[in-house]
Amino acid sequence: MKYLHLIWAALFRSKTRTSLTLLSVITAFLLFGMLDSVRLAFNAGTNVAGYDRLITASRLSITQMLPYSLTPQIEATSGVKQAVYASWFGGYYRDPKDFFPNFAVGPGFFDLYPEYDISPAQVKAFADTRDGAVVGESLAKQNGWKIGDTIPLQATIFPTKGSNAWSFKLVGIFKVKDQKRRGEEKQLVFNWKYFDEANDFVKSRVGWYIVKLDDPNKATQVARAIDAISENSDHETKTQTEQAFNQAFVKQFADIGLIVTAIMAAVFFTLLLLTGNTMSQAVRERIPELAVLKTIGFSNRSVLWLVLGESMLLVVLGGLIGLGIAGVLIAGVSAMSGGMIQLDTVPTETWLIGLGLMLAIGLVVGLLPALRAMRLNIVDALAGR
Repeated sequence: MKYLHLIWAALFRSKTRTSLTLLSVITAFLLFGMLDSVRLAFNAGTNVAGYDRLITASRLSITQMLPYSLTPQIEATSGVKQAVYASWFGGYYRDPKDFFPNFAVGPGFFDLYPEYDISPAQVKAFADTRDGAVVGESLAKQNGWKIGDTIPLQATIFPTKGSNAWSFKLVGIFKVKDQKRRGEEKQLVFNWKYFDEANDFVKSRVGWYIVKLDDPNKATQVARAIDAISENSDHETKTQTEQAFNQAFVKQFADIGLIVTAIMAAVFFTLLLLTGNTMSQAVRERIPELAVLKTIGFSNRSVLWLVLGESMLLVVLGGLIGLGIAGVLIAGVSAMSGGMIQLDTVPTETWLIGLGLMLAIGLVVGLLPALRAMRLNIVDALAGR
C-alpha cells in the first residue's frame, strides 16, 4: 500500500487514454452485472419450499395441456387450500405487434392473487359475464379501454367457428399494488368456460393449475403429492414455483444462460485486448522511468508489482463502478419484466464472480508488461535500446 500513490500517478499519466479504457471496463462490468443477475434470476425459484402458490403443468412441456378431470383430485390433495386452472390463449390485438399476454382462467382466479387490486363488483361481473374479460390498468391506459368496451383479439392457436376472430367484453380493470411488478398489468384474462365452449378443437383441457397452499412449509410434500396423481400416465405433471414456471415459459423461446454466456465471452475477450494494449503501451512509454526506479534502489520484484498493481487497479476500479451502476439499474429491469425477474439489486453471487473476474483480467493483462518491466536492463533502458 505504500506505493499506491506511485501506482495511481502512473495509471493517470495519460488521463485521456486511461479514462477511455476505464469507461470500457465500466461498460463491460455494467453489462456483466445486469446479464448475470438476469441469469441467476432465471435459475432461481426451482426449490418449492417456502412458497404458498405453486404451478402444476405438464412434465413434458408447458405446451402440452392437461385434462380438466384433474381438478377435483388436485383440490382434494392434502395441504391444498385452493386450485384454479388456466390456459394460454395467445391472441393479438389489431396487429401481431400489439401482442400482450392473454389467457383463460377458471373461477376464483383473483382470490389467488391478492396483490391484484380489483373491486368485488368487477370480480362478480367477470364471473357472471360469459365473454367477460379483465385487463391490467397499464394495458387499459395504453389502448384507451374502459369498462364496457368490446376487445377484439385474433387467435393464433385456437379458432372459433372456423374463424380466428374472438371478442370479449371488458368488465374489470385491476391494478398491481407493488410498483416493481407493474409490468404484470399488461395482460388480459377471460373465462375458461367461454374458451372451452367456443374454441373449435380443444375440449376439457387446461394449460396449468395454480395451487394455493395451507402451509408454505409443506410445499415440497404437496408438490410431490400432486405429481403422484398423474404418475405413469400420459399426462404426468411437474409442480414448481410460479417464478420457475414463468421462467420455463420464456425458455421455450430462448436459452437465457447460453445467450448471457455468449455475450459476456465476447465482451470480456474484447476487454482483454483493449486493456492489454493499454498496459503494454503505458509500460513501453515509461521504460526510462522504470529504469530510473531500478537505479535508485527498486528491486525487480517491486517493479513487477508496481505494473501489476496498475493493471489490477484499472480493472478493479472500473469493475466496481460498473457493478455499482448495475445494482442501481437492475431494479428498473425487474419492474419492466412483469414479475418474471424479481431483484432489488445485483445478487451477492454476481458480485463474487465479478470480483474474481476483475482480479483475473487485471492479472492477465498486466502480467506480460510487468515481466517486461522486471527484466529491464538499466543501461539499455536509459540508452533507449
